[in-house]
Amino acid sequence: MLDLLRSLIEEVTSADARRYAVTDDAGREMHCAKVIEDGGGYLAVYHSTLADGCFHVGLATSPDLIDWRHVRDLGPRGSQPTIAAVPGGGYLLAWEQEPKNHIALRYFTDRDALFDGKALRAFDAKRSLSRCAEGTPNIYSVQLNPDIDHSVITLGGHYWWKCDVDRQLSATLTGFKRWKAAPEPGFDEALLRFRVGGNIGGRDPVTFFEHSYAVIEAQHVKGDFGSWRTYVYDYESREAHPTSIRTDGGSTAFANPHVTALTAPDGRRALAVSLFLPGEGAAKGEGGQLIYYRTY
Repeated sequence: MLDLLRSLIEEVTSADARRYAVTDDAGREMHCAKVIEDGGGYLAVYHSTLADGCFHVGLATSPDLIDWRHVRDLGPRGSQPTIAAVPGGGYLLAWEQEPKNHIALRYFTDRDALFDGKALRAFDAKRSLSRCAEGTPNIYSVQLNPDIDHSVITLGGHYWWKCDVDRQLSATLTGFKRWKAAPEPGFDEALLRFRVGGNIGGRDPVTFFEHSYAVIEAQHVKGDFGSWRTYVYDYESREAHPTSIRTDGGSTAFANPHVTALTAPDGRRALAVSLFLPGEGAAKGEGGQLIYYRTY
């Protein structure tokens, strides 16, 4: 299944549909978009730079994974968001929040609450692994026992190791009030074998044919945005596998990967992929956010 997963990610030119430099209908760039299924359509959370010069977390909907309608602004000075549907109809969002660069979580009881921006619970994690920054979260699981105030939430993220380079962390939020984070050196080591000299950043898990994988970004040269590459990480073997992504114009740098196994607009099963293409490695017209999906 690993080869199929990599193929679905790599062959952008064979996508059922694709869009480069994605914006919503309000003209906001949909950077680092995370897409999930939502009834007969789709939701995405992302960040955009607005007139105040700050990142803002946004929410949008789409009927086809390509055209996106802006719903609302969810958080000023927030970036790198992710979203997960919660058993019972709720939604959990997590993102990287300023000031004091940290991971923030918001729980919404249902779709109406999400669209109204009315969170029932909010939690902002205190940094414990780095005095400089902890962020770019992903959500592994949400267990309600039986509700959000008696829940166990597991997440991934990164921390700014020695305030020098990003490295991986895992965290647990219990009862929406007790936070515990720890380094994930095994995850880092799987990428460092490929001579990664810069940041090991955002990751997004996906269950593919009942097997657990993640896509993860790695910067091979510190400070060089053109050296970002995307890998597939196998949680069972604890090995990382490089991807060879092919776009229409031949872009070479790929960051902030997100993948979601979902149902395509035509009803077939599909993999939706979201990648940020830094300008330093982007072909003409391809820089910014790329969203595509492939059926299988």
